[in-house]
Amino acid sequence: MTAAQADHAGAHRKTVEMPEGLKLDAPRVEDGAAIWRIARDSRVLDLNSSYSYLLWCRDFAATSAVARDGDGEPVGFITGYVRPRHPRTLVVWQVAVDHGQRGRGLAAAMLDGLTTRAAEELGIDGIETTITPDNTASNRLFTSYAERHGAPVRREVLFEGALFPEEGHEPEVLYRIGPVPALASTATAPAAAGG
Repeated sequence: MTAAQADHAGAHRKTVEMPEGLKLDAPRVEDGAAIWRIARDSRVLDLNSSYSYLLWCRDFAATSAVARDGDGEPVGFITGYVRPRHPRTLVVWQVAVDHGQRGRGLAAAMLDGLTTRAAEELGIDGIETTITPDNTASNRLFTSYAERHGAPVRREVLFEGALFPEEGHEPEVLYRIGPVPALASTATAPAAAGG
């Protein structure tokens, strides 16, 4: 994309309303430690190694998002990636919001902002995520996303609990949302899959 095309795309980018005092941004490597702490403090997410969050901020920044407070510090994040064999699908890996920012609609604003950016820049028109049956907050977040955007949502068990090495892991239910009409109308052609 040339500089003129980037300016043109930026001028036409849809604005997503963030809670007051917060800004949506792509993660940077130096955000990895803060994102790891937010995931740890959520006490809901499967905590990955701190190294994996650094890699995520480096290699998957285009498909992830952070919400920053007035000091530029991360107070929420979403990690995601585009499915290699389904380049129009954004897989949302993790969503977490710092305890002090909960109840402000931040997770929904981040999801709206990330999917809009991914549609404009990468051509996605649908999302997938997995949620355990006991995670009511995530179930509500993704169900309301589908309702808000007039998109169908299909659910099926992707990984049974018995597949996980630890005892008592709940099954992971796959949520397929899309096509999302608002994303499809702004989506660019997806980039060719590389090797």
